[in-house]
Amino acid sequence: MKLLRRTAFVAAATLVLAPPAFAQKSADTLRIQFVDAVPNVDMYFNSQRTGLILAHQAWDMLVHRDPATFEIKPALATDWRFAEDNSLDLTIRQGVKFHDGSTLSADDVVYTINMAANPESKVATPSNYAWIDKAEKTGDWTVRIKMKKPTPAALEYLAMVTPIHPKAYRERVGPEEFAKKPIGAGPYKIVKNEQGKEVVFERFDDYWAGSPKGKPAIKTLHVRFVPDLATTMTELLAQRTDWIWNINPDQANDVNRMPHLQAVRQESMRIGYLSIDAAGRSGAGNPLTNQKVRQAIWHAINRQDIADKLVQGGSRVPPAPCFPTQFGCDGDAAVKYPFDPAKAKALLAEAGFPNGFEIELVTYVQPTTWTAAIQNYLQAVGIRPKITQLQVAPAIQKAWRGENPLYHGSWGSYSINDVSAIFPVMYGAGSNDNYSRDPELEKLVADGGASSDPVVRKQAYSAAIKLMTDKAYWLPLFTYVNTYAFSKQLDFKTFPDELPRFYLAKWQ
Repeated sequence: MKLLRRTAFVAAATLVLAPPAFAQKSADTLRIQFVDAVPNVDMYFNSQRTGLILAHQAWDMLVHRDPATFEIKPALATDWRFAEDNSLDLTIRQGVKFHDGSTLSADDVVYTINMAANPESKVATPSNYAWIDKAEKTGDWTVRIKMKKPTPAALEYLAMVTPIHPKAYRERVGPEEFAKKPIGAGPYKIVKNEQGKEVVFERFDDYWAGSPKGKPAIKTLHVRFVPDLATTMTELLAQRTDWIWNINPDQANDVNRMPHLQAVRQESMRIGYLSIDAAGRSGAGNPLTNQKVRQAIWHAINRQDIADKLVQGGSRVPPAPCFPTQFGCDGDAAVKYPFDPAKAKALLAEAGFPNGFEIELVTYVQPTTWTAAIQNYLQAVGIRPKITQLQVAPAIQKAWRGENPLYHGSWGSYSINDVSAIFPVMYGAGSNDNYSRDPELEKLVADGGASSDPVVRKQAYSAAIKLMTDKAYWLPLFTYVNTYAFSKQLDFKTFPDELPRFYLAKWQ
C-alpha cells in the first residue's frame, strides 16, 4: 500500500504538465486549499472544522484564547467578572469597527448571544450555547450573560465558538443572505464567497489596534475547495497552491524532499471515532443494538496499529471517549477492550451471529485507507461493512437523520479543553449525533454540566465514561495528527488546537 502511494506521489510530481505558478509572495496572496467544502461560513450554522477555521480569520470573539498557553485574554470584551447568581458581566471594547464600517456595540453582542442561545435559530451545535439563558445590556458598554447553570468552560466557548455579528446588517438581510455576504470584525474581511467553491479574504485595514491576533502580514487569502486529497497534492506540487493539510502521512517525507515545499506534523485535540447505532435509529432491532455485538466491534479493531502505522506522527489511542487533556476525561474509569479477534468472534456467537452480518459503514474521512483498515478488521471477525464514502456535509446530514448504522467520523470539540464540548454532542439528550439514546447516560452527562464544583463534575463524568465504555456505544479510535504541507516561502506556525491561524502567517 505504501509503495502504491509513493508511486502516485512520484507520478504527480513528474507528470504535472502545466507550467508552475510559483508561490504568490509577489502578489501578497496566500492560496489555500481544503477538501471539505463549507456550505455556510457562518460558524453558528456549520459544524465543520474548515468552517471554524475560516470564521476565525474574519470574526472576533469576546475573549481570545492564547494558542500556545490556552490563557484567556481580552478581545472584544476588555474585562469580565463571574457573579454568584450564575451571571457573567463583560465590558465591551470601544472603537471596534465591523467590515462595513459600522461600530461594534453592546447591542451587537446581546443580539448575537441571544440568537445563538435561541432554539428557534437552529444552530448547528446547540450544546455550545445550551448553557446560556439570555444576554442583556446593562450599560452603554456593558453586557450581562445569564447562565442556565454554572459553566466553568464559559470563557472557552466565548473564545472559540461565539463570533459577534452586526445586529443591524444581519437583521436587515436575514441569515441566508448573511451567509452569502458575511460581515465580521476580525483581521480579514470576506470580499468573495462562492459557497462551496471559494472564499477570498482581504486584510481589514481598520482592524482594531492591540488585538491579540495582531494585524495580518499577508494581504489576501484565496481559499478554494477541491474534491479530494489527490487533487490538492497535485496542485501543491504544481505550485498552484501554497498551503494544504491532512495529506496522507506517508507523503510527508516525500514533500520534504521537494526543494520548494515543507511538511509539518502536529497532534491535535481531534479524535477519530466509530459511532455504533445502539439505539436502532437506522433500523429497530439491527445487530448493533446488541451489547455483545458492540463489544465485539471494540475488540475487533487494532486501534494502536492504525494510530502507529496509518495516522503516524505520535497518534494515540484515547482510553476514554474524549481527548485526554479535556477536563473530566478520566481514562482510568473506562472499561478496556484490548485487540482480541478471538474474543470478538466469541461475543458475536454469543449474540447469535456466529456467521457475522452485513452492515453499512458511512464515512467522510480521508485518507480512505483509514476506513478501509476498520473494514478489514471487522471483516476478519465476520462483520461485513459496506463503505459509503461521502463528502463531509452530506455525511453529517445523513448521520443527523439517524441513517448511519456504523459511522466513521472525527470530532475536534471546537478545540475546547473540557468534555462538555463532546459528551453532550455524542451522548446528550436531544442531540442529533446521539446513537445510544441511553437515559441513564444522558442524565450523568447533564449532571456533569450542571455544577461548577470540579469534584462533582468529575464524579458524574467518570461514571458516564464507565457506562459509555461498558455498553460500548461510541468507539474512540485515535487522536488526529495533522500533516501540513506548504511553500517554504511561507512562515506558518502550527498549534495543538487544530486551528490554522493565517492571520499570523507571513512570507519570508
